[in-house]
Amino acid sequence: MPSFRYELRCDAQGGLRVAGIDEAGRGPLAGPVVAAVAVIDRTAAKRKLLKLIDDSKKLALENREEAYAAMVASGLVQFAVAEASVEEIDSINILQATFLAMRRALEALAHQPDIVLPDVVLIDGNQVPPRLACRAETIVDGDAHSYSIAAASIFAKVTRDRYMAKLAEAFPGYGWERNRGYGSREHLDALDRLGLTPHHRTSFAPVRARRAGTARAPQDEALTDG
Repeated sequence: MPSFRYELRCDAQGGLRVAGIDEAGRGPLAGPVVAAVAVIDRTAAKRKLLKLIDDSKKLALENREEAYAAMVASGLVQFAVAEASVEEIDSINILQATFLAMRRALEALAHQPDIVLPDVVLIDGNQVPPRLACRAETIVDGDAHSYSIAAASIFAKVTRDRYMAKLAEAFPGYGWERNRGYGSREHLDALDRLGLTPHHRTSFAPVRARRAGTARAPQDEALTDG
């Protein structure tokens, strides 16, 4: 389970305001990549709320939705969400687009009324996005270890899942309401039957191969949510 161990370590350096950042949607073949930043009021957050917060990948859909709603209702978690589009992913690559979404999320948080920009952000993974507006520290598997990152992972995941479910209504047949744009067999088969949509990432090999009219890409495989 996550804890505030990393946040408290930052506090020991001078009572710094600490946020968590995480993303959802690096691996899918369709849809944007979404990033979220979250700041939890650690002095007021109760166990009832904290026990709902965990790595979004470990939570069932209904548990993610419950945690999202509880954090918003509590008034104890400040957050912002941003994305990088499919066009940006194809233009600058998925890693740089993820960094872009993270910067945008932090900027969106800073522009909210009465919000003080964090002194340091804890980022899931081992790479710091360039040109962040504050100091950053990376934590491998951070969404499993830090409440702040886990909270951000829930905001990012729920936001993106809702977006893909709505997109599925406009583009039926690909199963996006279930696979969220990941390369499941259902999605790959639909690509062969229905072709590409404007929301497919043409820089990703399975999509690029179909756009070129070649046979199924040899690296096609069902991707799991990450």
